Amino acid sequence: MGIDWDVVIIGGGAAGIGATRRLAESGVSTLLLEASQRIGGRAFTAKLAGHALDLGCGWLHSADRNPWVRIAEASGFAVDRRRSAWNQQYGDLGFSQAEQEAADEAYAAWHDRLIRELPPGDRAADALEPGGAWNAYLQAISGYISGAGLERLSAADYLAYDRASTRYNWRVPAGYGTLVAASLPPTVALRLATPVEAIDLDTDGVSIVTRAGSITARSAILTVSTSVLAGGTIRLPAALDDWRHAAGSLPLGRNEKLFLEIVGEGPFEPETHVIGDPHDAGTGSYYIRPFGRPVIEGFFGGEGARALAESGPAAGFAQAVDQLAALFGSEVRAVLRPLAMSAWSRMEHVGGAYSYALPGRAGARDSLARPFDQRLFFAGEATERYDFSTAHGAYQSGLRAAEEVVASLGVRAR
Repeated sequence: MGIDWDVVIIGGGAAGIGATRRLAESGVSTLLLEASQRIGGRAFTAKLAGHALDLGCGWLHSADRNPWVRIAEASGFAVDRRRSAWNQQYGDLGFSQAEQEAADEAYAAWHDRLIRELPPGDRAADALEPGGAWNAYLQAISGYISGAGLERLSAADYLAYDRASTRYNWRVPAGYGTLVAASLPPTVALRLATPVEAIDLDTDGVSIVTRAGSITARSAILTVSTSVLAGGTIRLPAALDDWRHAAGSLPLGRNEKLFLEIVGEGPFEPETHVIGDPHDAGTGSYYIRPFGRPVIEGFFGGEGARALAESGPAAGFAQAVDQLAALFGSEVRAVLRPLAMSAWSRMEHVGGAYSYALPGRAGARDSLARPFDQRLFFAGEATERYDFSTAHGAYQSGLRAAEEVVASLGVRAR
């Protein structure tokens, strides 16, 4: 069998780009296949109304150790290091100072119970106070962080991320998605709009079946989402059933964003934040006028994101405007206009936001990250033990998989 490439990378998100950057240094021939018509994956900056709006990841989490900060600055991208307005309810609107303190205490108590003793079934919801007044608020927070309710969340997995986070969150004014897409090495071959349909194992490597024909390679790196792996979008050999099952234990949460444009004057101060209704597990969280721009970024997680996806854009924008009008007054309806909404859960080659581990299945991250037969390698945020659900975790996983490939090709040199 003739070999077309040393390495084929499947998926052009942050993990795939991380892998290409390492492989470009090694001199091996590399092809990047991306199913969509753009690179960046779940990092996507849309240029709307003259603004760079991140419909996917937008914050450089754990920024003081996030490799994208170094990449951004080396590439001439500005990095905004201002502290975010999260956890601050502007003007105490609809959420009094006393209520905020009570909600914070409820979160701290739940968190302390997890740390002191993990629930026997590793189910994060089992640490909730029965009938707790702020349980809906804690469910909303879980939706934002993990994309799922606490009933479906591994407590051990949640704590692994929480302990690793440095709490520094910075931004790229040009857009996180813009940065990720701009970081692909120019020497790496790229084919867009090329979905992979199947992967077969051959004597000398792998055969990758696409709609445009088959490609042969010595090895391949799969960086696709767990929804794609577990859902059978790509036909895999039976020998990879354990990897598919691991992916099924790490489903993608539901998170969606919407943007409202502020047209004219309004009571909206730059760089402020409100939560719509702290007593509603499906409430939106609203970042107001980021970078001073005349927009409001709405973020929905878990139950809120599910409802948003199922009800459709019109109903989603109406809900956001209703929540903001309840806080700022009905007159704001006249100055808010729908601008953009994400649809990650409905995208065939993504299928959701970012991964969380089901109760008792935190170890599936290590299982998914294992190479198969020194020919198939796995990357993506879901394969990270601590920095999952982030673009920097995805990038780090791509570097790790590329190092594994380089070591493997060193053994099986031409």
